[in-house]
Amino acid sequence: MSSTELPTAPATAVTPRAGAVRVAEGERLRSVGLPGITLTVRSRPPAREGLPPALYVHGLGGSSQNWSALMPLLEGLVDSEALDLPGFGDSPPPDDGNYSVTGHARAVIRYLDAADRGPVHLFGNSLGGAVTTRVAAVRPDLVRTLTLVSPALPELAVQRTAWPTALLALPGVAGLFTKLTKDWSAEQRVRGVLALCYGDPGIVTPQGFRDAVEEMERRLTLPYFWDAMARSARGIVNAYTLGGQHGLWRQAERVLAPTLLIYGGRDQLVGYRMAQRAARAFRDSRLLTLPDAGHVAMMEYPNAVATAFRELLADTGQLTSSTNTGAGS
Repeated sequence: MSSTELPTAPATAVTPRAGAVRVAEGERLRSVGLPGITLTVRSRPPAREGLPPALYVHGLGGSSQNWSALMPLLEGLVDSEALDLPGFGDSPPPDDGNYSVTGHARAVIRYLDAADRGPVHLFGNSLGGAVTTRVAAVRPDLVRTLTLVSPALPELAVQRTAWPTALLALPGVAGLFTKLTKDWSAEQRVRGVLALCYGDPGIVTPQGFRDAVEEMERRLTLPYFWDAMARSARGIVNAYTLGGQHGLWRQAERVLAPTLLIYGGRDQLVGYRMAQRAARAFRDSRLLTLPDAGHVAMMEYPNAVATAFRELLADTGQLTSSTNTGAGS
């Protein structure tokens, strides 16, 4: 994948399609039309002019909402935007139906090129971690720093609790699962997701749970919901099998940007044991391990993630006078 493959056009603001999407206080949503894709972008007004831009990319089944707890903690450090990847959140499916890791990476690159926001502080969780690793490897000019929360990088021995995600990639499984779970309530589904993704689901507030149920109900009405999930899961599995220069571990070695790696000790989807391998693969890396965190540390322990990011800026000489207030200060 190279910049020559990615024709760009000026971002076109269009009316957000779904008013039911939750927007936290201080956030705003807009939709951006680009060749072949329409992306919903969540943002917060920066604390002041001149702050460096940041872009956040969610994981499988997630959305830009996954970053709503972290973004306000970084208001004094960066100018934050979070994407809904094609087919997730409030972004419609891509015109070409490409949900591969490379396809999602192209979507991120198209947005950054069209918006002329690069280089950015790039964040990725899970699938978004694989996507942003690929972006940082092939377009280093777009990335100031890279922060990866439980990135979905290839594992030889996948945890048993991650098998259902891998099985979802098999043809026909998504349709079968839909039939088998047609009587499950949104509450049941959300409890299952929280149990899988959080180290301690008990930290979710009652209001947070109600918001998650409301969002689940909305997503289940989308005709492409399961297709986007299955094809993106297939994209992760396929990315795990790629070798040579396109392999994710090889691309991790090519990343030039200072990298912050964050792993949770109770992560049931990405093995905690992969933390040290990742720290060796990324040439300029720092590692934060959170023993009680699960798969979504930026939602479970946003203050710890914000503090670690601020330390990354300080360590790399990017904590200038214009970013001297914010997380950890």
